[in-house]
Amino acid sequence: MSDGELVFIGCYTSESGGRGDGISVARRDPRTGELSAPRLVATTPSPSFLARHPRLPVLYAAGELAEGRVTAWAIAADGDLTLLGEQPTGGEHPCHLAVTADGRHLVTANYGSGSVSVHPLDLLGVPGERTDLRRHAGAGPVEDRQEGPHAHMATPDPDGDRVWVIDLGVDGLFPYRLDPESGRLEPPPAPFHVRPGTGPRHLARGDGRLYLVGELDGSITGYDVAADGTLSERGRARTSEADGPVQPSEIGLGADGRFGYVANRGPDTIAVFALPGTSGIPALIGEVPSGGAWPRHFSIMTSIEPGGSEFLYVANERSDTVITFRLDPETGIPAAGGPVLELGTPTCILRA
Repeated sequence: MSDGELVFIGCYTSESGGRGDGISVARRDPRTGELSAPRLVATTPSPSFLARHPRLPVLYAAGELAEGRVTAWAIAADGDLTLLGEQPTGGEHPCHLAVTADGRHLVTANYGSGSVSVHPLDLLGVPGERTDLRRHAGAGPVEDRQEGPHAHMATPDPDGDRVWVIDLGVDGLFPYRLDPESGRLEPPPAPFHVRPGTGPRHLARGDGRLYLVGELDGSITGYDVAADGTLSERGRARTSEADGPVQPSEIGLGADGRFGYVANRGPDTIAVFALPGTSGIPALIGEVPSGGAWPRHFSIMTSIEPGGSEFLYVANERSDTVITFRLDPETGIPAAGGPVLELGTPTCILRA
């Protein structure tokens, strides 16, 4: 496949006990959804999560190391990457990062140290020296996972100046305000605490609501969001019908917001939820095998073929595979199809 959309895949490397080599690129057929064989384009330690600048051809990676770092890469037309710069995050084992909607700042969640860092971005998208670092405090009831704070996601609102930071260790959501001039985070009067032992990991937005996945209790919860960032719980469900431990990882919504998807590690499934517009209560309507072991991340992409089919691409971390699913437009249920991509310890999939 010589043309098509670029899709980048981040992997754990030997520095984190992984089998990957860094960042690879594949080509995605925009009509059929098929992915080409991946090609290594950056050898860098454990780029476990990737993000794209909203306007510039720049890719960012979180280096999930004891001394965390972020790197910025210029994206060429053929998918090759050229390093633009790197900065320390000031925290341990960063596992998530995102660029603000105005393209001026990069925010990173440092899992190991339970902190969030901010780096300004220049006109070329290169990160500068850190402008803020906020460390959380506290613990939760799950002793082996919540002995202290563990920030797991930093996600700016698509409009406005709020940055949500999700902390698995303290069962907290922190709706910070980011000053676009100083790059400083204004802490909320108090974090929003979910049910003890939830272990919140990632969230998805839809119809003015937040849908939160709990890694430690295997839950998905829908919340209404007030203008001041206050959350009101609307409904809650289990993410799997399987017996035994369930550790949800990623959550995402289909393009029209009717269906939500959760990757379940343990039973190794993708769960499908109906998201009724009036109630906001997620209802489990289907669950299919992920096609591999330990589905850590997935990405939903729409094709340009008539009808705009949606595809879900799953990174199965422990089986070293990326699996393609076509989503049924009526039921939302995924059906596997297309070639299986093989690469070591994939952890993140991102369309450029």
